[in-house]
Amino acid sequence: MEDILQYVWQHRLWQHGELTTNDGKPIYVIDTGLLNTDSGPDFFNAKIKIGNQIWAGNVEIHVRASDWYRHNHHTDLAYNSVILHVVAKDDCEIQRADGKVIPQCVLNVSPQFFERYNTLVDTTRMQPCVARINEIPSMYLHDWIDSLAFERINAKAERIKNLLNIYSGSWEDICYVTLARSLGFGINNDAFERLARRTPFNLVGKISDSLLQIEALLFGQAGLLTPGLYPHDGYYNHLCSEYAYLANRFSLSPMDGSVWKFFRIRPQNFPVRRIALLARLLLGGFRMMNAMMETATVEELRDLINRPLDGYWASHYSFEHASATTTCALSKSATDILIINTVVPLLYAYGEYYGLKTHTQRAVDFLEEMQPEKNSIVQQFTDAGMKIHNAFESQALIQLRREYCEPRKCIYCRIGHRLLSHDASAL
Repeated sequence: MEDILQYVWQHRLWQHGELTTNDGKPIYVIDTGLLNTDSGPDFFNAKIKIGNQIWAGNVEIHVRASDWYRHNHHTDLAYNSVILHVVAKDDCEIQRADGKVIPQCVLNVSPQFFERYNTLVDTTRMQPCVARINEIPSMYLHDWIDSLAFERINAKAERIKNLLNIYSGSWEDICYVTLARSLGFGINNDAFERLARRTPFNLVGKISDSLLQIEALLFGQAGLLTPGLYPHDGYYNHLCSEYAYLANRFSLSPMDGSVWKFFRIRPQNFPVRRIALLARLLLGGFRMMNAMMETATVEELRDLINRPLDGYWASHYSFEHASATTTCALSKSATDILIINTVVPLLYAYGEYYGLKTHTQRAVDFLEEMQPEKNSIVQQFTDAGMKIHNAFESQALIQLRREYCEPRKCIYCRIGHRLLSHDASAL
């Protein structure tokens, strides 16, 4: 409730008519002030005329006036600068730490505004605003889409830059962990990242000339090798033997294999095939970050990431049971998802870290060159009539859904704000 009152104050959405203090003095808001998201009063540097006097200072907002005392503001010197206390319910007089009474007013908000706000945040319906998306001017909507896309890219890039201290500035190590995580395709992301962290990059480098040993190392560290589990699978048992040797040589211990999820995943997308692909990418030495930096087109990136599977994994989706021959490790759409979640944020983070605009721009260019992702989130917007042209825009819609729609932050979304402020002006 308090954040709604802040929103109404910030955007001047109170009911038409003159605000007054609880003792009847007229209030004219010259400047609502700057919203403060940290500790201290809610709005800094407001400018308000109360009666015949103009005040400059801070504004505090509460649902009930008594919250002032409940939050101990009356003993906090930081609140001595408050010039107006704005509330939904005036249940007491409030004072500063020095005992002086602070002017107070009730913020009158239309009941219809709350009804329309509650419609937006209705938890029984996902994104009710989608039905009204055609009410948003295209230029306004496109500007929000651009902002959301960069918001998502920056969030991913920040996560990558946070790894620099952990891996002593090694971008290849960071690329290895980031790529491994992306191979989880959402459902197994954490498991893949745990596998990469448990299987250090420098350890893989010691056996990078042997595909058998790399696979044994990865499957063993993943907790997916149990001697005797498949007695008739010769390759599986060979991997078990190799891992036992490597575990003894390098003092290794596997992760809990039960963390891997296979349920409701198509066989060609089983995590064991993704681990097999990771082994192919590590064969001969992992220089993926360097290769990404030198790649100029999306098609070259697809060839770089999607290596064909041969040998055992050309005829298996899982251990023991053979299947139809399939050397393709990833579909084109799955490869593009890896580019979106690995290459783009890595290039963008690298460009930001070293101040190279060519790299950040190339990351954005890659997104704009790729087709939009096909998923339920994008489909919901296209069904509403929106035209999604590329992956840059589909990433924006995923950001909108994940960071605004699902947590019901409608008042922080420009679409929600536009609808609410337009509705409020019509009341």
